[in-house]
Amino acid sequence: MKEKIVNELNKQLQNASPEEVILFFLNKYKEKIAFSSSLGAEDQVLTEMIASINSTVRIFTLDTGRLFPETYDLIQKTNSRYKINIEIFFPNAKNVENMVNHKGINLFYESIENRKLCCHTRKIEPLQRAFKGLDAWICGLRKEQSVTRTDCKLIEWDKQNQIIKVNPLIDWTDNMVWDYIKQKNIPYNILHDKGFPSIGCQPCTRAIKQGDDIRSGRWWWEQPEYKECGLHEN
Repeated sequence: MKEKIVNELNKQLQNASPEEVILFFLNKYKEKIAFSSSLGAEDQVLTEMIASINSTVRIFTLDTGRLFPETYDLIQKTNSRYKINIEIFFPNAKNVENMVNHKGINLFYESIENRKLCCHTRKIEPLQRAFKGLDAWICGLRKEQSVTRTDCKLIEWDKQNQIIKVNPLIDWTDNMVWDYIKQKNIPYNILHDKGFPSIGCQPCTRAIKQGDDIRSGRWWWEQPEYKECGLHEN
């Protein structure tokens, strides 16, 4: 039933602009929808669009405890620019303590299983708390980002979280994102200017060379088909 609704919405909005998609879902779900931002370039574009439509829309982010200092700076800049208050969800401290004490502080380098455990503890569980009371969430996914996202749709049914997922920028290219950022003078993470096209946790993200796949700096010790943290596994 949910898949049928999603298919109908994809047909209805297939030619809509990102702003039109956002407005449609904000009107449809009202207080039952929120934007989950990782402060990446795409998410900064969506923040601009959402704030221009309705600055009271709930926006939240996940602080894993291992983010770059530049990411924290951007949270403050974004709040100030749009006069909003990005809600921050932290991982459960006891769960993090148990994981680190049993597996080590940098457990994620040792195996995919360990890395996914860390992602679950620091990202998935907080995200599930953030989703309570919601029927839909807005996300910055783009097909061009990685091989794991080429089949993503504008609107999807998130089976894992039992919630509608909306990807307004799904068909945008990297150039479209940056053209929009320059046009609107949108604040962005200064690490993007230092070879970091995709930015996550500090120990799991590194700069890349020009021409490399834009997600190659994330979990670089793993094969591309495994490079998801679990947030976007339907």
